[in-house]
Amino acid sequence: MGYYDDHSMSRSKPKKSNWLMPFIIGIVLGAFLFAVLLPSLVNNQLLPYQIVIGGKADPEQPLQSDEEDNLSMPSGVRNVQVDISTRISEIVTDVSPAVVGVTNIQTQTDFWQQEESGEEGTGSGGVIYKIDGNRAFIVTNHHVIQGGADQVEIVLSDETKVEATLVGSDLYTDLAVIEMDANYASKVIELGNSTDVLVGEPAIAIGNPLGMHLSGSVTQGIISGKQRAIPQDFNMDGRADWQAEVIQTDAAINPGNSGGALLNMEGQLIGINSMKIAQSAVEGIGFAIPIDDVIPIIEELERNGEITRAYLGIEAYSLNDIAKVEWDRSLHLPDSVEGGIYIRSVEPMSPADKGGLKDYDVIVKLDDQPIENIVDLRKHLYSEKKLVKI
Repeated sequence: MGYYDDHSMSRSKPKKSNWLMPFIIGIVLGAFLFAVLLPSLVNNQLLPYQIVIGGKADPEQPLQSDEEDNLSMPSGVRNVQVDISTRISEIVTDVSPAVVGVTNIQTQTDFWQQEESGEEGTGSGGVIYKIDGNRAFIVTNHHVIQGGADQVEIVLSDETKVEATLVGSDLYTDLAVIEMDANYASKVIELGNSTDVLVGEPAIAIGNPLGMHLSGSVTQGIISGKQRAIPQDFNMDGRADWQAEVIQTDAAINPGNSGGALLNMEGQLIGINSMKIAQSAVEGIGFAIPIDDVIPIIEELERNGEITRAYLGIEAYSLNDIAKVEWDRSLHLPDSVEGGIYIRSVEPMSPADKGGLKDYDVIVKLDDQPIENIVDLRKHLYSEKKLVKI
Protein backbone atom coordinates (compact mmCIF):
# COMPACT_ATOMS: atom_id res chain seq x y z
CA MET A 1 0.00 0.00 0.00
CA GLY A 2 1.52 3.23 -0.98
CA TYR A 3 1.20 6.74 0.33
CA TYR A 4 0.78 9.72 -1.96
CA ASP A 5 1.19 13.35 -0.84
CA ASP A 6 -0.44 15.58 -3.32
CA HIS A 7 0.64 18.87 -1.60
CA SER A 8 2.69 20.85 -4.09
CA MET A 9 5.60 22.98 -2.73
CA SER A 10 5.80 26.31 -4.49
CA ARG A 11 9.31 27.89 -4.74
CA SER A 12 9.66 31.63 -5.14
CA LYS A 13 12.82 33.90 -5.20
CA PRO A 14 13.37 35.89 -2.01
CA LYS A 15 12.91 39.60 -2.40
CA LYS A 16 16.07 41.67 -2.42
CA SER A 17 16.35 43.78 0.75
CA ASN A 18 16.28 47.54 0.19
CA TRP A 19 19.15 48.94 2.34
CA LEU A 20 19.94 52.18 0.53
CA MET A 21 17.01 54.21 1.81
CA PRO A 22 17.58 53.48 5.53
CA PHE A 23 21.27 54.30 5.07
CA ILE A 24 20.50 57.74 3.62
CA ILE A 25 17.90 58.44 6.29
CA GLY A 26 20.46 57.50 8.97
CA ILE A 27 23.06 59.93 7.60
CA VAL A 28 20.60 62.81 7.41
CA LEU A 29 19.27 62.11 10.88
CA GLY A 30 22.77 61.84 12.34
CA ALA A 31 23.86 65.13 10.78
CA PHE A 32 20.73 66.84 12.07
CA LEU A 33 21.23 65.55 15.62
CA PHE A 34 24.93 66.55 15.51
CA ALA A 35 24.10 70.09 14.41
CA VAL A 36 21.41 70.44 17.06
CA LEU A 37 23.23 68.78 19.95
CA LEU A 38 26.82 70.12 19.46
CA PRO A 39 26.11 73.67 20.72
CA SER A 40 24.42 72.22 23.80
CA LEU A 41 27.40 69.93 24.45
CA VAL A 42 29.81 72.87 24.11
CA ASN A 43 27.78 75.19 26.35
CA ASN A 44 27.45 72.53 29.04
CA GLN A 45 31.17 71.57 28.72
CA LEU A 46 30.31 67.92 28.07
CA LEU A 47 33.05 67.47 25.45
CA PRO A 48 36.43 65.97 26.50
CA TYR A 49 38.23 69.00 25.00
CA GLN A 50 37.77 72.78 24.88
CA ILE A 51 36.87 74.65 21.69
CA VAL A 52 38.34 78.15 21.38
CA ILE A 53 36.84 80.47 18.76
CA GLY A 54 38.87 83.42 17.45
CA GLY A 55 41.83 82.63 19.67
CA LYS A 56 39.93 83.34 22.91
CA ALA A 57 37.94 81.10 25.21
CA ASP A 58 34.81 81.99 27.13
CA PRO A 59 35.87 84.78 29.53
CA GLU A 60 33.83 83.14 32.28
CA GLN A 61 35.76 79.88 31.70
CA PRO A 62 39.45 80.79 31.56
CA LEU A 63 41.83 78.33 29.92
CA GLN A 64 43.61 76.08 32.37
CA SER A 65 47.33 75.52 32.50
CA ASP A 66 48.71 72.18 31.32
CA GLU A 67 49.20 71.08 34.92
CA GLU A 68 45.59 71.90 35.86
CA ASP A 69 44.39 70.17 32.69
CA ASN A 70 46.12 66.96 33.73
CA LEU A 71 44.32 67.05 37.09
CA SER A 72 40.84 67.82 35.76
CA MET A 73 40.78 65.85 32.51
CA PRO A 74 40.80 62.09 32.01
CA SER A 75 44.14 60.47 31.30
CA GLY A 76 45.36 61.15 27.75
CA VAL A 77 42.91 64.04 27.20
CA ARG A 78 43.95 67.70 27.33
CA ASN A 79 42.55 71.05 26.24
CA VAL A 80 43.21 72.28 22.70
CA GLN A 81 44.20 75.97 22.79
CA VAL A 82 44.59 78.26 19.78
CA ASP A 83 46.71 81.43 20.23
CA ILE A 84 46.90 83.80 17.26
CA SER A 85 49.85 85.73 18.70
CA THR A 86 53.24 84.61 17.40
CA ARG A 87 56.83 85.08 18.33
CA ILE A 88 57.43 86.82 15.02
CA SER A 89 54.98 89.65 15.74
CA GLU A 90 56.57 90.17 19.15
CA ILE A 91 60.04 90.39 17.59
CA VAL A 92 58.92 92.81 14.90
CA THR A 93 57.19 95.08 17.41
CA ASP A 94 60.31 95.18 19.57
CA VAL A 95 62.89 95.58 16.82
CA SER A 96 61.16 97.84 14.28
CA PRO A 97 62.23 101.17 15.90
CA ALA A 98 65.87 100.14 15.32
CA VAL A 99 65.32 99.42 11.61
CA VAL A 100 65.33 102.63 9.58
CA GLY A 101 65.16 103.81 6.01
CA VAL A 102 68.21 105.36 4.35
CA THR A 103 67.81 107.88 1.54
CA ASN A 104 70.84 108.85 -0.51
CA ILE A 105 69.81 112.26 -1.83
CA GLN A 106 72.45 112.11 -4.55
CA THR A 107 70.77 109.17 -6.30
CA GLN A 108 67.60 111.12 -6.97
CA THR A 109 67.63 112.58 -10.47
CA ASP A 110 64.41 114.53 -10.14
CA PHE A 111 63.10 116.08 -6.92
CA TRP A 112 59.43 115.88 -7.87
CA GLN A 113 59.36 112.38 -9.35
CA GLN A 114 61.86 110.94 -6.82
CA GLU A 115 63.36 108.74 -9.50
CA GLU A 116 66.46 106.68 -8.84
CA SER A 117 69.58 106.81 -11.00
CA GLY A 118 69.87 103.05 -11.20
CA GLU A 119 71.20 102.52 -7.67
CA GLU A 120 69.34 101.08 -4.71
CA GLY A 121 70.18 104.00 -2.47
CA THR A 122 66.79 105.63 -2.32
CA GLY A 123 64.48 103.94 0.14
CA SER A 124 66.93 101.30 1.32
CA GLY A 125 67.38 100.10 4.86
CA GLY A 126 69.71 100.52 7.80
CA VAL A 127 69.98 99.36 11.40
CA ILE A 128 70.71 101.41 14.53
CA TYR A 129 73.37 99.34 16.31
CA LYS A 130 75.05 101.75 18.73
CA ILE A 131 74.57 104.97 20.70
CA ASP A 132 77.68 106.79 21.88
CA GLY A 133 77.03 110.05 23.68
CA ASN A 134 74.96 112.27 21.44
CA ARG A 135 75.57 110.16 18.33
CA ALA A 136 73.64 107.17 17.07
CA PHE A 137 75.38 104.86 14.58
CA ILE A 138 73.61 103.10 11.72
CA VAL A 139 74.97 100.29 9.55
CA THR A 140 73.82 99.94 5.96
CA ASN A 141 75.23 98.79 2.60
CA HIS A 142 77.99 100.60 0.73
CA HIS A 143 75.99 100.48 -2.50
CA VAL A 144 73.19 102.37 -0.73
CA ILE A 145 75.33 105.46 -0.23
CA GLN A 146 77.86 105.23 -3.08
CA GLY A 147 78.00 107.98 -5.65
CA GLY A 148 78.89 110.88 -3.39
CA ALA A 149 76.40 110.60 -0.55
CA ASP A 150 77.16 113.91 1.14
CA GLN A 151 73.44 114.22 1.85
CA VAL A 152 71.95 111.25 3.67
CA GLU A 153 68.52 111.20 5.27
CA ILE A 154 67.27 108.68 7.82
CA VAL A 155 63.58 107.78 7.90
CA LEU A 156 62.54 106.40 11.29
CA SER A 157 59.81 103.83 11.88
CA ASP A 158 57.35 106.65 12.74
CA GLU A 159 58.23 108.32 9.39
CA THR A 160 60.26 111.08 11.05
CA LYS A 161 63.05 112.25 8.73
CA VAL A 162 66.46 113.04 10.20
CA GLU A 163 69.59 114.41 8.56
CA ALA A 164 72.59 112.09 8.85
CA THR A 165 76.30 112.05 8.02
CA LEU A 166 78.35 109.36 6.33
CA VAL A 167 81.13 108.12 8.65
CA GLY A 168 82.78 105.69 6.24
CA SER A 169 82.12 102.85 3.81
CA ASP A 170 83.84 99.85 2.25
CA LEU A 171 83.28 98.61 -1.29
CA TYR A 172 84.45 95.05 -0.77
CA THR A 173 82.32 94.14 2.22
CA ASP A 174 79.46 96.35 0.98
CA LEU A 175 79.13 98.01 4.38
CA ALA A 176 78.78 101.64 5.44
CA VAL A 177 78.35 103.50 8.72
CA ILE A 178 76.15 106.58 9.13
CA GLU A 179 75.66 108.73 12.21
CA MET A 180 72.77 110.90 13.35
CA ASP A 181 71.60 112.76 16.45
CA ALA A 182 71.07 110.21 19.24
CA ASN A 183 67.97 112.05 20.45
CA TYR A 184 66.08 110.47 17.56
CA ALA A 185 67.20 106.92 18.35
CA SER A 186 64.66 105.19 20.58
CA LYS A 187 65.98 101.65 20.10
CA VAL A 188 69.33 99.95 19.56
CA ILE A 189 69.21 96.48 18.04
CA GLU A 190 70.74 93.55 19.92
CA LEU A 191 73.65 91.95 18.09
CA GLY A 192 73.59 88.18 17.73
CA ASN A 193 76.13 85.57 16.69
CA SER A 194 76.18 84.38 13.08
CA THR A 195 78.77 81.64 13.68
CA ASP A 196 76.31 79.58 15.70
CA VAL A 197 73.46 79.98 13.20
CA LEU A 198 72.17 76.61 12.02
CA VAL A 199 71.03 75.76 8.52
CA GLY A 200 67.27 75.27 8.63
CA GLU A 201 66.54 77.57 11.56
CA PRO A 202 63.95 80.34 11.06
CA ALA A 203 65.00 83.83 9.99
CA ILE A 204 63.18 87.16 9.70
CA ALA A 205 64.05 89.95 7.25
CA ILE A 206 62.92 93.53 7.80
CA GLY A 207 63.45 96.24 5.21
CA ASN A 208 61.95 98.58 2.66
CA PRO A 209 61.39 96.61 -0.55
CA LEU A 210 60.84 98.77 -3.64
CA GLY A 211 61.10 102.00 -1.67
CA MET A 212 59.95 103.83 1.43
CA HIS A 213 56.24 103.41 0.64
CA LEU A 214 56.68 99.76 1.72
CA SER A 215 58.89 100.57 4.70
CA GLY A 216 59.13 98.10 7.55
CA SER A 217 58.07 95.12 5.44
CA VAL A 218 58.62 91.77 7.16
CA THR A 219 59.37 88.45 5.49
CA GLN A 220 60.06 85.09 7.06
CA GLY A 221 62.10 82.12 5.91
CA ILE A 222 64.92 79.86 7.00
CA ILE A 223 68.68 79.89 6.89
CA SER A 224 69.41 78.05 3.64
CA GLY A 225 73.21 78.02 3.86
CA LYS A 226 76.27 79.42 5.63
CA GLN A 227 79.63 80.68 4.40
CA ARG A 228 78.49 80.99 0.81
CA ALA A 229 81.32 82.51 -1.26
CA ILE A 230 79.72 84.72 -3.92
CA PRO A 231 82.03 86.26 -6.57
CA GLN A 232 81.76 90.02 -6.98
CA ASP A 233 82.76 91.86 -10.15
CA PHE A 234 82.97 95.54 -9.24
CA ASN A 235 84.52 96.91 -12.44
CA MET A 236 82.36 94.72 -14.70
CA ASP A 237 85.33 93.30 -16.59
CA GLY A 238 84.07 89.73 -16.37
CA ARG A 239 86.55 88.76 -13.64
CA ALA A 240 85.74 88.37 -9.97
CA ASP A 241 87.26 91.13 -7.83
CA TRP A 242 86.08 89.73 -4.50
CA GLN A 243 84.52 86.72 -2.83
CA ALA A 244 81.72 87.82 -0.51
CA GLU A 245 81.06 85.46 2.39
CA VAL A 246 77.33 85.54 3.04
CA ILE A 247 74.44 83.80 4.74
CA GLN A 248 71.89 82.39 2.32
CA THR A 249 68.20 82.66 3.20
CA ASP A 250 64.91 82.09 1.42
CA ALA A 251 63.29 85.03 3.25
CA ALA A 252 62.25 87.41 0.49
CA ILE A 253 64.91 90.08 -0.07
CA ASN A 254 64.05 92.55 -2.83
CA PRO A 255 65.53 95.82 -4.11
CA GLY A 256 65.20 98.25 -1.22
CA ASN A 257 65.77 95.58 1.45
CA SER A 258 69.49 96.34 1.18
CA GLY A 259 70.96 97.31 4.53
CA GLY A 260 67.97 95.94 6.43
CA ALA A 261 68.08 93.42 9.26
CA LEU A 262 68.20 89.64 9.18
CA LEU A 263 67.10 88.39 12.59
CA ASN A 264 66.98 85.13 14.48
CA MET A 265 64.04 84.04 16.60
CA GLU A 266 65.49 85.84 19.62
CA GLY A 267 65.20 89.15 17.79
CA GLN A 268 68.98 89.43 17.49
CA LEU A 269 70.73 90.80 14.42
CA ILE A 270 72.58 87.98 12.63
CA GLY A 271 73.09 89.63 9.25
CA ILE A 272 72.76 92.73 7.09
CA ASN A 273 70.65 92.07 4.00
CA SER A 274 72.76 92.71 0.96
CA MET A 275 71.65 91.07 -2.28
CA LYS A 276 69.52 88.54 -4.07
CA ILE A 277 69.94 86.61 -7.30
CA ALA A 278 67.60 88.32 -9.74
CA GLN A 279 66.97 85.73 -12.44
CA SER A 280 63.64 84.56 -13.79
CA ALA A 281 64.51 80.92 -13.07
CA VAL A 282 65.67 81.61 -9.50
CA GLU A 283 63.35 82.06 -6.53
CA GLY A 284 63.99 82.29 -2.81
CA ILE A 285 67.75 82.90 -2.83
CA GLY A 286 68.76 85.97 -0.83
CA PHE A 287 71.98 86.85 0.94
CA ALA A 288 73.02 88.70 4.06
CA ILE A 289 76.43 89.70 5.42
CA PRO A 290 77.08 87.71 8.66
CA ILE A 291 77.10 89.93 11.74
CA ASP A 292 80.37 88.37 12.94
CA ASP A 293 82.00 89.77 9.79
CA VAL A 294 80.12 93.07 10.06
CA ILE A 295 81.28 94.01 13.59
CA PRO A 296 85.05 94.43 12.97
CA ILE A 297 84.36 96.32 9.72
CA ILE A 298 81.98 98.86 11.22
CA GLU A 299 84.27 99.33 14.22
CA GLU A 300 87.17 100.22 11.90
CA LEU A 301 84.92 102.46 9.82
CA GLU A 302 84.00 104.32 13.00
CA ARG A 303 87.68 104.83 13.82
CA ASN A 304 89.20 105.52 10.39
CA GLY A 305 86.37 106.02 7.91
CA GLU A 306 87.88 103.36 5.64
CA ILE A 307 89.25 99.81 5.69
CA THR A 308 92.90 98.99 5.14
CA ARG A 309 93.64 95.35 4.45
CA ALA A 310 96.25 92.96 3.16
CA TYR A 311 96.23 92.36 -0.57
CA LEU A 312 97.34 89.25 -2.47
CA GLY A 313 96.01 89.81 -5.98
CA ILE A 314 94.51 86.48 -7.01
CA GLU A 315 91.21 85.03 -8.09
CA ALA A 316 90.92 81.72 -6.24
CA TYR A 317 88.33 79.01 -5.65
CA SER A 318 88.00 76.01 -3.37
CA LEU A 319 89.19 72.64 -4.66
CA ASN A 320 85.82 71.29 -3.59
CA ASP A 321 84.25 73.34 -6.38
CA ILE A 322 85.75 71.06 -9.03
CA ALA A 323 85.49 67.30 -9.61
CA LYS A 324 87.95 65.18 -7.63
CA VAL A 325 89.25 63.60 -10.85
CA GLU A 326 90.51 67.02 -11.96
CA TRP A 327 92.72 67.26 -8.88
CA ASP A 328 95.04 64.72 -10.44
CA ARG A 329 94.34 65.11 -14.14
CA SER A 330 94.45 68.92 -14.43
CA LEU A 331 96.14 70.17 -11.26
CA HIS A 332 98.49 67.17 -10.80
CA LEU A 333 97.98 67.07 -7.04
CA PRO A 334 99.34 64.21 -4.91
CA ASP A 335 96.96 61.97 -2.98
CA SER A 336 98.10 63.57 0.28
CA VAL A 337 96.24 66.82 -0.59
CA GLU A 338 92.80 66.75 1.01
CA GLY A 339 91.73 70.37 0.52
CA GLY A 340 92.82 73.85 -0.43
CA ILE A 341 92.23 76.54 -3.03
CA TYR A 342 93.39 76.78 -6.61
CA ILE A 343 94.38 80.03 -8.28
CA ARG A 344 92.31 80.82 -11.36
CA SER A 345 94.26 83.97 -12.24
CA VAL A 346 96.96 86.29 -10.91
CA GLU A 347 96.79 90.05 -11.31
CA PRO A 348 99.87 91.55 -12.99
CA MET A 349 102.27 93.42 -10.67
CA SER A 350 100.34 92.22 -7.62
CA PRO A 351 102.08 90.81 -4.51
CA ALA A 352 101.11 87.33 -5.72
CA ASP A 353 102.67 88.00 -9.12
CA LYS A 354 105.84 89.37 -7.54
CA GLY A 355 105.94 86.38 -5.22
CA GLY A 356 105.96 83.93 -8.13
CA LEU A 357 102.41 82.58 -7.88
CA LYS A 358 100.91 81.43 -11.18
CA ASP A 359 97.57 80.38 -12.60
CA TYR A 360 96.38 76.99 -11.31
CA ASP A 361 98.82 76.92 -8.43
CA VAL A 362 97.24 75.41 -5.31
CA ILE A 363 97.44 76.85 -1.79
CA VAL A 364 96.96 74.36 1.03
CA LYS A 365 98.61 76.28 3.89
CA LEU A 366 99.61 79.80 4.92
CA ASP A 367 102.03 80.17 7.84
CA ASP A 368 101.40 76.46 8.61
CA GLN A 369 97.68 77.17 8.93
CA PRO A 370 95.46 74.98 6.69
CA ILE A 371 93.54 76.80 3.96
CA GLU A 372 90.44 74.88 2.87
CA ASN A 373 88.56 77.56 0.95
CA ILE A 374 88.51 81.22 0.01
CA VAL A 375 86.97 82.09 3.37
CA ASP A 376 89.97 80.63 5.20
CA LEU A 377 92.34 82.58 2.93
CA ARG A 378 90.56 85.86 3.48
CA LYS A 379 90.29 85.44 7.24
CA HIS A 380 93.99 84.60 7.47
CA LEU A 381 95.04 87.58 5.36
CA TYR A 382 92.84 90.01 7.28
CA SER A 383 93.53 88.75 10.78
CA GLU A 384 97.20 87.74 10.54
CA LYS A 385 98.67 90.02 7.88
CA LYS A 386 99.16 93.75 7.76
CA LEU A 387 99.03 96.03 4.76
CA VAL A 388 102.46 97.12 3.55
CA LYS A 389 102.48 100.21 1.37
CA ILE A 390 105.09 100.14 -1.39
